[in-house]
Amino acid sequence: MSDQKLHLVIGGRVSDPQHLEFTDLKAMDFVGVFPDYASAEEAWRSAARRTIDDAEMKYVVVHLHRLLQPDMLKR
Repeated sequence: MSDQKLHLVIGGRVSDPQHLEFTDLKAMDFVGVFPDYASAEEAWRSAARRTIDDAEMKYVVVHLHRLLQPDMLKR
């Protein structure tokens, strides 16, 4: 079993900056998939900084490895 921990960085316009309900899924910004949290966080920071003045834009890091291999959480 692989110990690779993939992370996805995505962003888009949200209906409420306090929540994660994206308003237009077709217009999502898929920043990329990264092999570790550190590189995903760096990409997230870069994307978030580009839209810092737009309160309705939100970027997130999704822990893909937790979805693909939920048994990793038990370790």
